[in-house]
Amino acid sequence: MTGAEPDPRRWRALAVTLTAGFMTLLDVSIVNTALPSMQRDLNTGAGTIQWVVSGYALAFGLVLVTGGRLGDALGRRRMFLLALAGFVATSALAGAAPDPATLVAARLAQGCAAGMLTPQNSGLIQDLFRGAERGRAFGMFGAVVGISTAVGPVLGGVILALFGDPDGWRWVFYVNVPIGVVAFGLAMKLLPRTDRRKFRLRTEIDFAGIALLAVAVLGVLLPLVQSERGGLGRFWWLFGVAIVFGAAFVWWERRVTRKNRPPLLDIRLFTGTPGYASGAAVGALYFCGFAGIWLVFALFFQQGLGYTPLQSGLAVTPFALSSAVTAAVAGRLVARFGRRLTVAGLSIVALALLSVGVVVQLVPPSAAGFAVAGPLLIGGIGGGMVISPNTTLTLECVPNRLAGVAGGALQTGQRIGTAIGTAVLASVFESVVATSGHQTALTAAMCCAAGLTLVALAFATLELRARRRRAILTEDQQAAQSAANIHRT
Repeated sequence: MTGAEPDPRRWRALAVTLTAGFMTLLDVSIVNTALPSMQRDLNTGAGTIQWVVSGYALAFGLVLVTGGRLGDALGRRRMFLLALAGFVATSALAGAAPDPATLVAARLAQGCAAGMLTPQNSGLIQDLFRGAERGRAFGMFGAVVGISTAVGPVLGGVILALFGDPDGWRWVFYVNVPIGVVAFGLAMKLLPRTDRRKFRLRTEIDFAGIALLAVAVLGVLLPLVQSERGGLGRFWWLFGVAIVFGAAFVWWERRVTRKNRPPLLDIRLFTGTPGYASGAAVGALYFCGFAGIWLVFALFFQQGLGYTPLQSGLAVTPFALSSAVTAAVAGRLVARFGRRLTVAGLSIVALALLSVGVVVQLVPPSAAGFAVAGPLLIGGIGGGMVISPNTTLTLECVPNRLAGVAGGALQTGQRIGTAIGTAVLASVFESVVATSGHQTALTAAMCCAAGLTLVALAFATLELRARRRRAILTEDQQAAQSAANIHRT
């Protein structure tokens, strides 16, 4: 087999990486259901136990770019195995935690392992697949995102029901261990090895860049993940810190590049790679609009309608399931329809969110759960047309040697968008519910989410036009080259 031939094990390798990715994404949503049980068993306050969720999300977002760069430098197989082993070990530690401090520390470490693992998925897809196959692979990744979102609250409820109190919550973490061990063994066998080369940590890893970016991302994420408990008011000054360190990071990375040393994140990805900057903006803005609706729905169904966490999770399942199915289909269509797919998907999501806001005003509260199922189902169809095609198109022109860090930066933007959207939509909901009730508050939040989605649609439309201009330019260059060849013969 030559280097140009596809790896015959690529689809089995993809199945292994998606299994690991499923576990890391599942741990974002499955734990929410078990929080009350954890709080009772460990005899701690709501503020401490909330860090079981927010600490994982914070650590996850902090290390995505670093994890991608390490995968590019050390080899994706090696980083995947190290990160997966760390994720399994910290899952076991979280399940066995004797006190709240150990549990929170384990979740922070687990989030770091998950953040290191996730960029290897997109990097391996870039390495193993080409052309239409790459779109199909990213489509499957998008389906995994949708499925993990859908089954997290339900699976968490089932585990708690099976194992009961007081220790049922521990099995929410223990469930990762056997799955992770099997995935590790299969990854050892199926993931392609990279050529061994001499690697000097001090010269090839930009430690100053890692520190600057970490402070910048922390300055954005920490106030936002704390916003539910007044953190936005107490930590607003960190946004200024984020701006300063973000600017310092860009300056430093350009300096490192000028000296011909490997940067943490090559800024030329954004300035010189066709479609990358606009695609990253579309992804961040879409997550800003859509990811925050899950907290708003939880507040509406549980506080406003008296649903249990499991019932609340089931009520929003139509979006997640239809998104999963459509993402798999869209992965097959992206090579044919390109950016038009994301433009159509964003339009559908925006209309669906507005429809939810209208529907809850027209039906009695007791019927709201059933009434929003239809719009959410349609919104999920649009959502599936956004995430995986946008990832495919954004990374389309990225060199394979930068695939890991490019994927990590893309997902960091999505994490920041999620944090911003969640804080904004929750604030809108809480400010309206005090004076106008839960239904009006949901309508206000859905209109805000639709507005953010429309901003993402504007960026996607601009990128669609830019792609058409690039295609015309490429055709003109090819025609000129052909004419030159004719004149030479």
